[in-house]
Amino acid sequence: MRRIAFLFLVVSPIYCFSQSVEIKDVELAGEEIIIHYDLQDSNPTNEYSLDLYASKDNFSSPLRQVKGDIGEEIKPGQDRKVTWRVRDEFGGYSGKISFEIRGKVFTPIVKFQEFKVDKKYKRGKSYPLSWRPGNTNPINIELFKGTQRISGEVNHPNSGSSLLSIPADAVKGDDYRVKVTDTKNPSGIVYTQNFRVVPKVPLLLKVIVPLAVVGGAVVGLGGSGGESGTQSDSELPFPDFPSN
Repeated sequence: MRRIAFLFLVVSPIYCFSQSVEIKDVELAGEEIIIHYDLQDSNPTNEYSLDLYASKDNFSSPLRQVKGDIGEEIKPGQDRKVTWRVRDEFGGYSGKISFEIRGKVFTPIVKFQEFKVDKKYKRGKSYPLSWRPGNTNPINIELFKGTQRISGEVNHPNSGSSLLSIPADAVKGDDYRVKVTDTKNPSGIVYTQNFRVVPKVPLLLKVIVPLAVVGGAVVGLGGSGGESGTQSDSELPFPDFPSN
């Protein structure tokens, strides 16, 4: 990691002269790289969709192992920060690398409202989804685990509400997210942040309940024949056979 050398700064203009993004500094912090940048806009109410790129793949694909002021709904300001986990993305990479930030003004097809990413979502259950529509185009609503599509609904009215149904056979994990796509503009995509899916009945309860039933059976079978209402010591009647 400490052999990595950096080529910076890379300036990435966005649209017109009143909007610009400029990388100001890059620092190495353990196994993370922190990119500092300024996002300038004459309209401070605008929001942006931003991605971080690296020279390792000739800036062809946005980096995924990032957090901080990156992604969607980024507001203009000074000293915005992006933290990139280089080892998670490229393994034991060493060498020269440069960065670029690209983006555009963010006009979401939907804007989720009160979506709780820290909540545990149980498989086999449904949860209300609500959002503020950005247009009237029908949308596709899909559930993903990582890059795998789990389920989805196509051509849902962009009405501001729906139900998120977690399949009963969904594998538990913390890398689930909802993807919404504009059916008339495939580049219009919005994701929720990752959230966790858990079993409907906790594993501990699944283990304890059968043991409790077995324990009750042992008590019932272990009673003495002298107690009223029990027949554990009684002989079974001998069956009657027909005479010749």
